Amino acid sequence: MRMMANRMVRSVTAMGLALSLLAGATSALAASTATLAAMPIEQAATELSPNQFVWKDNGSSEPVSIVISLQDQRAFVYRGSTMIAATTISSGKDGKDTPVGTYPILQKNAVHKSSLYDDASMPFMQRLTWDGIAIHAGRNPGFPASHGCIRVPLGFAKQLFGVTTLGTTVTVTDDFEGGMIPEALVADQETAVANLRQSISLEQ
Repeated sequence: MRMMANRMVRSVTAMGLALSLLAGATSALAASTATLAAMPIEQAATELSPNQFVWKDNGSSEPVSIVISLQDQRAFVYRGSTMIAATTISSGKDGKDTPVGTYPILQKNAVHKSSLYDDASMPFMQRLTWDGIAIHAGRNPGFPASHGCIRVPLGFAKQLFGVTTLGTTVTVTDDFEGGMIPEALVADQETAVANLRQSISLEQ
């Protein structure tokens, strides 16, 4: 009996220690989020951990554009030339690579389910191509892990959904660094032709 009691005491002590460590980790994460919020957004964008984002929208009427950096596993949102948000992403894994290019947002659906992958939930989906590439909320480990889509944290996906419109420009690139917006955000000709063909086929 005494041995069993000792084991129970050790178990309770270990559980208490684990809970204390968990509470400490949660506090550290909250402090980190607060620290990020206090930084200039360009600096905060470089300090993000998986599932973190910063959002500092100035509320102006300038058009929104988005840049996805596959190299940095980051997404940057701009109003005009001013960065207003940044997040970590998870793009397509090897063999399912996210295609580079400049795309308009073709479709938006807050409660979308995948038609390709067993009705997988894709909250706040914003379609970039008609063959299945989209930005949506999903698992965000901080490295490429998707089937080609661009996964972002849920909170970020919801806010992004609220500031974009059909036609908002999204540039996906593998050589973008430093958070500076590219000068020309125009959909490439191949993408434009593919989108036009798909739109015609949908209307028939």
